[in-house]
Amino acid sequence: MDTFFWILGSGLLMSAIALSGSITLILNKKTLDKILLPLVAFAAGSLIGGALFHMLPVALEQIGNSHKVFLSVGAGFITFLALEQFMNWRHCQNRLIDSKEPVTYLILIADGLHNFIGGLAVGGTFLVDIQLGIFTWLAAAAHEIPQELGDFGVLVKGGWKKRKALLLNLISGLTFLVGGLVAYFMSTELAINTDLLISFGAGNFLYIGASDLIPQVNKEETIKGNIIHYCSFIAGLLLLYGLIIILK
Repeated sequence: MDTFFWILGSGLLMSAIALSGSITLILNKKTLDKILLPLVAFAAGSLIGGALFHMLPVALEQIGNSHKVFLSVGAGFITFLALEQFMNWRHCQNRLIDSKEPVTYLILIADGLHNFIGGLAVGGTFLVDIQLGIFTWLAAAAHEIPQELGDFGVLVKGGWKKRKALLLNLISGLTFLVGGLVAYFMSTELAINTDLLISFGAGNFLYIGASDLIPQVNKEETIKGNIIHYCSFIAGLLLLYGLIIILK
């Protein structure tokens, strides 16, 4: 099969993973309310775990210069800080018009950027070797499923209706396909320019996980609830770390 169709097919399949949150459509509101905050905690763990265990090591390996990598991480962090400040200001100005929490927009932007970078990486590996591309895609897919479930929980808790949250997750997921196609058509020119985007995206993930999501699950007043949220966060971290060992 032509490399183009491998990249196209893998991109479409990865984008479809964004619909994994559809399993929540069969749940009633009471059950969904019970699992939303644990999903948010799990999303925080997977975002921070993805940044620490996957994105940063790759960026350090590819770039080599740690100063550039961590400067890019800082740039990603403060960029989303500024973006959220603007969104919070706009949210206050338009509270009656838009009741969605600003973090939901940040999640979509960060996930879209992450998927685009992932598409570039997977598309690039397909160009080198089909078998390597398939393995890389499987590793990326294993990482995306828990993250998309967590992101869906954040969107619903942040004020989006379930069907709209699924649609937005799907649109965000389609950037993976876009990244793969860009890698195919412009791989030579983009190979140098995308390295720092990985660490920039890691900074985005660290900001959202630490600044937006963890404070949401720290407001629980019961010991049982706090234990569940803590364990959900650790589970997100451990799963992302475990993928390194399993798929190594």
